[in-house]
Amino acid sequence: SSLIKYPHFATFALHRDTPMDSITYINRKTGKLITEKPPGEGLLKFLYYHPLGELALRLVVKRKLISSLYGRIKNSRKSTKDIAQFVADLGIDMSEAEKPIHAFTSFNDFFYRKLKPEARPIGEDLVSPADAKLLAFKNAEAVGEFFVKGERFTLAKFLQNEELAEKHKNSALLIFRLAPNDYHRYHFPYAGTTSKSTKIKGRYFSVSPYALAPNFTRVFCENKREYMTLTTANKGDILLSPVGATMVGTIIETYTPNTLVEKGDEMGYFAFGGSTVVMLVDPQHFTIDADLLKNTKNGIETAVVMGEKIGK
Repeated sequence: SSLIKYPHFATFALHRDTPMDSITYINRKTGKLITEKPPGEGLLKFLYYHPLGELALRLVVKRKLISSLYGRIKNSRKSTKDIAQFVADLGIDMSEAEKPIHAFTSFNDFFYRKLKPEARPIGEDLVSPADAKLLAFKNAEAVGEFFVKGERFTLAKFLQNEELAEKHKNSALLIFRLAPNDYHRYHFPYAGTTSKSTKIKGRYFSVSPYALAPNFTRVFCENKREYMTLTTANKGDILLSPVGATMVGTIIETYTPNTLVEKGDEMGYFAFGGSTVVMLVDPQHFTIDADLLKNTKNGIETAVVMGEKIGK
């Protein structure tokens, strides 16, 4: 495909021993390819593609202690000194934020900052729950065909619930990857009634494409995660699952279970780092936008923002 700058994801089957050289995604509004330069890119490549890096990953990085210690640092008052440079390096638009840079009490306070309501208008039909790079699949089986390396991905492994996996076996599956420069609060994609969240203990692998390409299943089925069900009035159930990652050991829920919520209401937020929200929707009630499915099939993520229409 002309969209693919370097073979990864869908084309990785043809280059099983070729490490990813870069991360690219498509700007949905302009149709242009963007190269992403995440903080610590060199370290990520070392950890997931070098034998010594793999050893360090198994012994240290994936464990909770590292993420917890880093979290404490980012919660300190001294960490505010890092905010301005982070904003400049990653090109973050602070005009969207409720507070100016000098008003934050820690780096994490800035990281899970709230935005002005007008910064993210809520679109029609099914909307994105987060600012993210999106991969969209017609069903979970398609995920296994897409990430060809490592153990086969199944909903039963991910949810650790055979009954729920069977219920959603034909559901469309969407993966919203939040990069460090993204807005890190996530919201409800449709109106409905919330359930209690089920928590699954786990590791802290990175959710960067550098980590996902060599073994998607290890990352998503071993990382700390939780899930809840949003029951809509007439469009079936939507399952939402925030997934923690390296340096993002904390998933904070801000919604109240067993209550009615409106589309765009806040569900929760992540502390420092990149992370992911996985969503399952009933294809009998929702059709995912064709461009999102096409881009995924061509092996590339699509940039979306919270409240943007992604299905009808």
